[in-house]
Amino acid sequence: MLLIENIILAINSLLSNKMRALLTMLGIIIGIGSVIAIITVGDSLTLSVSENMQSMGANDVYVTVEPKGSEEEESKVIEGVKYGSLTSSSEMLEDDYLTDDMIKELCDKFSNDIYAINLQYTVGSGQAQESNNTANVNLSGVTAGYFITNELTILRGHLFTESDFDEGRNVAIVSNKLVNKLFGGDIESAIGSEIPVNVEGSLGNITVVGVYEQQENYMMGMSMGSGDDVTTDMYIPLKAASTFKHKEIKYPYIQIIAKVGVNSDQLVTKIKNFLEPYYKTNRNCQINAFTMSSMVSMLTEMLSTITLAISIVAGIALIVGGIGVMNIMLVSVTERTREIGTRKALGAKNSSIRTQFIVEAMIICLIGGMIGVALGVLGGVGASKLLGYPAKPSISGIITSLIFSMSIGVFFGYYPANKASKMNPIDALRYE
Repeated sequence: MLLIENIILAINSLLSNKMRALLTMLGIIIGIGSVIAIITVGDSLTLSVSENMQSMGANDVYVTVEPKGSEEEESKVIEGVKYGSLTSSSEMLEDDYLTDDMIKELCDKFSNDIYAINLQYTVGSGQAQESNNTANVNLSGVTAGYFITNELTILRGHLFTESDFDEGRNVAIVSNKLVNKLFGGDIESAIGSEIPVNVEGSLGNITVVGVYEQQENYMMGMSMGSGDDVTTDMYIPLKAASTFKHKEIKYPYIQIIAKVGVNSDQLVTKIKNFLEPYYKTNRNCQINAFTMSSMVSMLTEMLSTITLAISIVAGIALIVGGIGVMNIMLVSVTERTREIGTRKALGAKNSSIRTQFIVEAMIICLIGGMIGVALGVLGGVGASKLLGYPAKPSISGIITSLIFSMSIGVFFGYYPANKASKMNPIDALRYE
């Protein structure tokens, strides 16, 4: 009951001096609001970066063939990823690359873990032609896994079928910009059309089975994909790319998409152990496998550290606000000296007087903290949306801020409260 009475007394005291109470709270409001806004923006940025990295295949397994460094040079391991030295004692030879047989054996061995494999082979740059119209293209051979890790918006037609991949048919998926150049934007006419493609001296006739939407590529605020002579990607089945170049395709790296529920880190270890025997006697190259999840963790940890550092700087305003609370409480104690003397004369204990003023300081800081939280959330959400990130107010940050603001009240309210509790009742009653 005594606590409730103290809270009522504190609220009545604040209501009797509204403007002074508001000015007292101002430092707390600014401090809490700044911290909450910064945490909200920081958490939103961290969430956005994490989601973007995940969508880019952060949990996928990347297998690379790397040249060995010289024996004197040491490899570096950062976040579980092994990096060789910048210089190598030998160049990679044709026999050093990953082959189709090795990849097939890998898929058969870990069929329960692997969902798909993204293989891409760049045939080269050249031109596609239709009548007297030409368009610049980058011709690439891909597997079905490519379309899992790289989302394409198909406007007309379809992706490659299983038989297209297995038989290596000369079919292609082209961009709408290529259709604009060759067919005047008539997508219906483009589907099923056979167009000659000349890439670095290799010529072939390829049938269009799908048209995708070319995404604008921006760099330094300028669009890099809107000109008439822009070069767009043309995709064909991987086996067709091998036929086009009349050579067996070998790979310096592959991307493996794990099945849902498979631990990517464990799969990395399995794949490395499986492939390392192929390179045990290889004096030129070594195999490496890793995921980008460690990079995601490192990046989110860095962003969290930056957010915390800025929040601590913004939190200095709380200290300033706390000093303001102490100052006003000292003034309040002086103004209410006769009231304190009367209460002590009527038998109030020192602890009761002390509690009364500490509770009043806590109420000031709590109300200021709640206003600061509301303003901070609104500001943080607004800033996040303005920056284009999904807003994510931190519940733990809000609770921590409110507890901290009440702690500020206790810390800076104790000295005035203790001063009030130690007053001599006779001297207090004589005070005018």
